[in-house]
Amino acid sequence: QVQLIESGGGLVQAGGSLRLSCAASGGTFSRYAMGWFRQAPGKEREFVTTISRGGVSIYFIDSVKGRFTVSRDNAKNTVYLQMNSLKLEDTAVYYCAARTQGTGGIVLGESDYDTWGQGTQVTVSS
Repeated sequence: QVQLIESGGGLVQAGGSLRLSCAASGGTFSRYAMGWFRQAPGKEREFVTTISRGGVSIYFIDSVKGRFTVSRDNAKNTVYLQMNSLKLEDTAVYYCAARTQGTGGIVLGESDYDTWGQGTQVTVSS
């Protein structure tokens, strides 16, 4: 059974940076497409980014393009979300997710992912 554990969240001032990590265990990480989602207070969870099994294909939502980067280290079974130039509106609980079935290509839909981490809080202050 695949398990995902996020880390790296915290409190940061606007304009600052954070790097989130998501460590996977119990499966074959290199086969999975991975994604990051976030849920702000009072809002639905939204897709942020996805990265293919080999890290070649990546997709971001427009609101984070140019500020966030996603990468993965298949040798360490870990996916990263580097967040720069953080804004107040980036405040949310961030979740990583794995699609353990399929070809490993990027996927954008929340329902496409079958395994989720517990989430890590990111709070951006003014």
